[in-house]
Amino acid sequence: MGKFTRFIRHQQRVRHAVYQTDKTIKRAVWRTAGIMVVLVAVHSSLMVYLEGMTLWQGLWLTLTTLTTVGFGDLSPVTPIGQAATIGLIYFCGITLMTFIISDYVDFRIARREKIRTGHWNWNMEEHILIINAPKYNRENYFIRLITQIRENTDYKDIPVQLLNTDFSDGLPDCLRELGAVHVHGTPSNPDDLERAGAQRAKHIVVLARNEYASDSDSFTFDVAHRLNELHVCHKAIIECVIDENRPRMKALGVKSVLRPIRSYPEIVVRSMDAPGSEVIIEDMFTRANDHPHRYPVWLEGEPWADVVNALIQANLGTALGYVTKEGNVVAHPKGDEHIHAQSLLVLVKTDFQPTEKAVTQALEDYFQKQITVSRTEAEALAEEKAKAELEAHAEADLEVKEEADEKAQEDVEEAQEEAREEVEEASEEENSEGDQAKSTSDLKPKN
Repeated sequence: MGKFTRFIRHQQRVRHAVYQTDKTIKRAVWRTAGIMVVLVAVHSSLMVYLEGMTLWQGLWLTLTTLTTVGFGDLSPVTPIGQAATIGLIYFCGITLMTFIISDYVDFRIARREKIRTGHWNWNMEEHILIINAPKYNRENYFIRLITQIRENTDYKDIPVQLLNTDFSDGLPDCLRELGAVHVHGTPSNPDDLERAGAQRAKHIVVLARNEYASDSDSFTFDVAHRLNELHVCHKAIIECVIDENRPRMKALGVKSVLRPIRSYPEIVVRSMDAPGSEVIIEDMFTRANDHPHRYPVWLEGEPWADVVNALIQANLGTALGYVTKEGNVVAHPKGDEHIHAQSLLVLVKTDFQPTEKAVTQALEDYFQKQITVSRTEAEALAEEKAKAELEAHAEADLEVKEEADEKAQEDVEEAQEEAREEVEEASEEENSEGDQAKSTSDLKPKN
């Protein structure tokens, strides 16, 4: 019975707090606080006048008594001082203190209830605003969508705000733990868009209210029009049920228009972090222009870059991945990886789907060409090597010949030098003999 009574009183206090506005609560707090200040000033002055205390002692006694601390170091001793304390502090002061505490509790309760019911103004900036909610399995969808957002390192800590009329009893714990908050309102109301911070958001996602109903595009268009009035359509990613309505959405300047795909909310996240990629992903879902096709092609250690080049050069498609002999799918391998595959996954045009024979022939032609090119390159390399060897031999012979010529020249010059020296020696001997003969003739007596 006691628990039930406390529950009823708590609910009454909650209703009382919620129905009051923040302005009313603040006004009540300020009014009560003002009266409290006057009461403290009057009692402190009376303690100075009646008890002969200093101003500080009077204020100290007033505050310790008002807060029910009561250190006992100071107390009124005169009957009139005691009466003043009883009237001003025991009755009036403590009563006012309970009023202030009550108003503060009301404010906290009101704030918590507004947060829980989606009526709190979060005043966010650079957040992701998600407008509307799926008609079916909305909780699971938001869990998967926000989880995908958090997996991107750029959006790991970014605030996520939901604007819709669902979750009237508050967001589930699983969504709040992912960092999501809720604003209860309709995007067709400008005040609710302002409260959700649409102009300050980094990304705006407008979900289709019912992915199976064509009339939900009318509501989505109204939201897009209001976002256009706020000049934030360039941030908006909008879901459109009927393809014929897409040009109307695009004409408003929205960043991206998607078909609702509830099983894969990842496409919404991709449109945030890599704008334009959602078109490619959606195209593969719908087969509008392109689609992936599997070709049973057996490969034994060929480089993945050559496989991709073979199909692109043959204008057949783009290889996305392959299936191993064990049946495992490998997507987007490295270019220098040598693959062993039983099948290829190729992105082809919907209006022109190559046959298995064409793909096989393109690969054979490419690799045969590679073999021919390799053989030609090998022959050219061998020819260049032989030519280089001949040139090296010729240069060596030339060097030997030059060395022989130089040696012969040196021999000739040496012989000439020796001959010159012999001539000079002979000339010197002749001159010496001539001088000797002259000397002898000079020594003979004259008759």
